[in-house]
Amino acid sequence: MNTTNRTKKSFASQVLKNLRRNWSLYVLFLPVIIYFAVFQYFPMYGVQIAFKDFIATKGIWGSPWVGFKHFERFFDSYYFWRLIKNTLGIGLYELAVGFPVPILLALMINEVRSKTYRRFVQTVTYAPHFLSTVVIVGMVLIFLSPQSGLVNQIIKAFGGDPISFMTQPGWFKTIYVFSGVWQHMGWSSIIYLAALSGIDPQLHEAARVDGASRLQRIWHINIPGIMPTIVILLILNMGSVLSVGFEKVFLMQNDLNMPASDVISTHVYRSGILGAQYSFSAAVGLFNSVINFIMLITVNFIARKVNETSLW
Repeated sequence: MNTTNRTKKSFASQVLKNLRRNWSLYVLFLPVIIYFAVFQYFPMYGVQIAFKDFIATKGIWGSPWVGFKHFERFFDSYYFWRLIKNTLGIGLYELAVGFPVPILLALMINEVRSKTYRRFVQTVTYAPHFLSTVVIVGMVLIFLSPQSGLVNQIIKAFGGDPISFMTQPGWFKTIYVFSGVWQHMGWSSIIYLAALSGIDPQLHEAARVDGASRLQRIWHINIPGIMPTIVILLILNMGSVLSVGFEKVFLMQNDLNMPASDVISTHVYRSGILGAQYSFSAAVGLFNSVINFIMLITVNFIARKVNETSLW
């Protein structure tokens, strides 16, 4: 018993000693802790309405429990499989196209020897990231307009018929994904460029002496050098594959492309905000978060087993 008490006192004194020694670092980190506590963890208190029939006048605690009633209603609804198919389809499409493009861009920028040209390319590719989603969608609508859009003008110049891209469900996912790739590829490549800058130049010098070409050095030195970064970002992206952004989908959505553009986030908006079905929308949102969490855990486990690089 005395040994246990001494161990506890020793641990407490060590913690206090570390706090006194590094107090400035803890103070610097405090705003981050407060932010996540207030905006990420405290709102989780309201998740319980997914298991209740929420009545505003009675509040969260006073509303009656209904168990999994709202989840069952969602699973049995007409829209369930359409929402899952659209959300998962857009998420995987975005991952398949949007994830490798910043890696390729970073590898190409890294090989540019002219500093002026390199800065120019970086500026041009970074710039779209700072445009708001509303502006991006507005540009997409202008470029793809059947009457005056640049894309349809080119199609007509080659003798084709104008295409109403934004009203055809078959085009929605492609437009959504590629406009997002164009907007974010430059910004997403920054972390890969940082990883490439950490590769030992002596490896390239030795490979050059051995007669390795530029492509061989990229394949055998650069890509393995940034592989841990690629794996970590892939895990994080897989954990949000069902979290298709609401704003851009909502702005691009219309009654004609709804079969391909209706995703979980827009369904939650219509049912929760417009339809005032707060408990039902909370259940749908919670289901989405749980699936993302399971995917994150699964991919992290596989990555740790296969390549020994993981989040934890």
